[in-house]
Amino acid sequence: MRRKPVPPASDSLDGLWAVHAAVPDDPRTESDCCARVVARTGVEERGDASDWLTFLRALALARETSEGFERVDDHPDTGALAARFRERVYGAREVLDLLCETPRSADAVFATFDAVPRWERETDGWEAEWRERVHRLLEWAVLLGLAEKTTGGYRVTATSDPAR
Repeated sequence: MRRKPVPPASDSLDGLWAVHAAVPDDPRTESDCCARVVARTGVEERGDASDWLTFLRALALARETSEGFERVDDHPDTGALAARFRERVYGAREVLDLLCETPRSADAVFATFDAVPRWERETDGWEAEWRERVHRLLEWAVLLGLAEKTTGGYRVTATSDPAR
């Protein structure tokens, strides 16, 4: 299953690991995982903490149990995280497939991104929400070594897709 929430990319993977460390290793010890993430990291709002928890699930760094979220004691290398991102985060694969050698702006990528579910296109504000989501996907792709950010925009890297 691919997950949709994409929090803002950190300046480095240290931000990802800080949120990962804030997730309890035993969900029975914490009644509110979102509050714990907010209290222990730079994440400011509960809704953003929820997005982070879902994103960590997509990267197989957290799991949801009947008692709450628990941290997965796994520290994969950047390549493994990149593969998980590409395969398990909704829109990541599609965004990466839109990149090429010539840099493209986030707006240009969004203009050709056709993976927005139809029902979401029928809601107010969908364009702004998905434009931001595409931008966040691009920033995570850069952080994970799947794309490169240049003055002209984003472009593919050799590690974006092994088949390229």
